[in-house]
Amino acid sequence: MKNIFKIVLTLLLFSTVAFSQETGYTFTMKKEIACTSVKNQNATSTCWCFSGISFLESELIHMGKKTIDLSVMHIVRHTYEKKGEEYARMHGSCSFAGGGEYWDLINGIREAGLVPDEAYPGLNYGETKHNHFEMDNALKGYMDGILKSNKLSTAWLSGLNGILDAYLGKVPENFQYEGKSYTPQSFMKELGINLDDYVVFTSFSHHPYYKQFVLEVPDNWAACSCYNLPLDEFIQVIDNAVSTGYSVAWASDMSDKGFSMKQGVAIVPEKNWNDMTEEESGKIFNGPHPEKIITQALRQKEFDNYTTTDDHGMHIIGLAVDQSGNAFYKVKNSWGVTGKYDGFIYVSKPFVRLRTTNCMVNKNAIPPAIAKKMGIV
Repeated sequence: MKNIFKIVLTLLLFSTVAFSQETGYTFTMKKEIACTSVKNQNATSTCWCFSGISFLESELIHMGKKTIDLSVMHIVRHTYEKKGEEYARMHGSCSFAGGGEYWDLINGIREAGLVPDEAYPGLNYGETKHNHFEMDNALKGYMDGILKSNKLSTAWLSGLNGILDAYLGKVPENFQYEGKSYTPQSFMKELGINLDDYVVFTSFSHHPYYKQFVLEVPDNWAACSCYNLPLDEFIQVIDNAVSTGYSVAWASDMSDKGFSMKQGVAIVPEKNWNDMTEEESGKIFNGPHPEKIITQALRQKEFDNYTTTDDHGMHIIGLAVDQSGNAFYKVKNSWGVTGKYDGFIYVSKPFVRLRTTNCMVNKNAIPPAIAKKMGIV
């Protein structure tokens, strides 16, 4: 009886292991970039800043600096003010919300400097987690209210800043960090970040390649430009960056059905979701499946028909393969320590080819032949 029990137990354990292998992904890391801990943007639309700051924190580690958590809300607050100024000048004809793009991060740092998170956590409203629902409504209501005037008063910007100060806190002119006194600008200088090193790029066929153009997405309120690359070279930049020790700030579309934080993967099945049976769609995340071949034409079509939208920023910090040898990127999210991989997700190369809206990378990570075509020296 004991031997039979052992045999049955062994078979059950073997079948359990085999089943788990058949119904899930197994990833092997090929390259991984050091990053800071997973943060939680919670109820805000500030993923662009969370992912961008995470990217810069990895840049500092790459430069040999110590690990540091930088303040996201310091840049968010500055950007809200700039958005308000633009919204007023445009008579309300541009976006005024929490979303943004990676050049907002770079421009914000250039103008406002940097501070550590401990010096400006941006939680001045009785919460322990970020929640901008009330603040966003207050800001939008205020801005739309002042635009009803025939002439703006000299007090409107002070009123806007009053709301920002009330919720996020006043920006410190000076602060202490590890026994030294800094201003936001002197702290940025101390960190040694060269803002001219960072390049935002994308891949769309409705503009010339290797040139810059204003990306037509709602969160590009500042109408800033990014470089345009053919899709294959776009992917070459990402791959070369991670392979040579640089991470990538990644803006994408997480509303796609193939993006599952719970399952820990983002994929583009070969068969369209609408053409799947309920049984087929239920097995999609059970393990490797053939994925759709993503061409430049398909990518453009999905962007033009609003299937691909610019709705989330994340941070690519590694290259991996699944058990079938398919290439994936390891991505750090900003939804807290959640999902199968505690805040990280593995994103297939077809998903990145199809759903990326733009990326930011250190220009030194761009292959020289591509950088030459872009006119970057």
